[in-house]
Amino acid sequence: MSSQALLELDHVTKLFPIGGFFSRETMKAVDDVSFALSADKPEIFTIVGESGSGKSTLAKMILGSEKADRGCVRFDGADVKDVRSRNDREAFMAKVQPVFQNPFEAFNPLTRIDEYLLATAYRFKGAKSRAEKEALADVALQRVGLSMAEIKGRFSHELSGGQLQRVAVARALIPEPKLIVADEPVSMVDASLRMSIVNLFRDLRDALNVSIVYITHDLATAYYISDRVIIMRKGVVVESGNAREVLENPGQAYSIALKNAVLPPDPREASAIIRLRQQNAATDKADTRSQAVR
Repeated sequence: MSSQALLELDHVTKLFPIGGFFSRETMKAVDDVSFALSADKPEIFTIVGESGSGKSTLAKMILGSEKADRGCVRFDGADVKDVRSRNDREAFMAKVQPVFQNPFEAFNPLTRIDEYLLATAYRFKGAKSRAEKEALADVALQRVGLSMAEIKGRFSHELSGGQLQRVAVARALIPEPKLIVADEPVSMVDASLRMSIVNLFRDLRDALNVSIVYITHDLATAYYISDRVIIMRKGVVVESGNAREVLENPGQAYSIALKNAVLPPDPREASAIIRLRQQNAATDKADTRSQAVR
């Protein structure tokens, strides 16, 4: 792979034990996955798959919270496995920031939201005075369409899901990272707000030169924002390439099934498809019962 890669996954495999404490059986949550993100051109690289496909395990290995059993994960040319000391971990996290699925679980409901931002400004930017911390936090909040004045002194329950996810993104921006790993960042947000978060990631890529690993089961948002995409099934990459090419003309049966499962935006068309699927399911069930009787 290129020496100019920002992030490299080189034949990465992750095993988990199954069958009890004394069992030697394992399952491959991630199976021989390789890809690279260029250090020269920021992009939105999307990992698509259903639950159990291995995409979140892949995210954890990129963030260093899970270690690969085989292969190597490198960031800026360094093996993520070698990030052990507290200082090394701080330096790594300043460059690689996560945004998680549920914004309401990312913040303690008893802690004011602004305190998280101030703590991040101190931890990663060395800001000492409250005024300096608030200034750094406000710059990040302005990037996501909010301000310090809007969130200061407020608790998580006082903000909408969309606002709270924007705060989570703002917190990730304070260290000025090179890479954001966003694991299902819109799945817990109202449908009406999803596009605003998705558009935000595009803006960050273009304005701040931040690369984003976007993890989702939602082909619609993947199609809309992705530069490149991989589709995973049971830990294996079944298809990869330019996002538009892969998602418009998938070549594998699994990818085609995922595409066919996506409802069109027109409510009438969507309702017609749902009715047809229900009718087909009822017919299949009746056929199965008939065969059982025979």
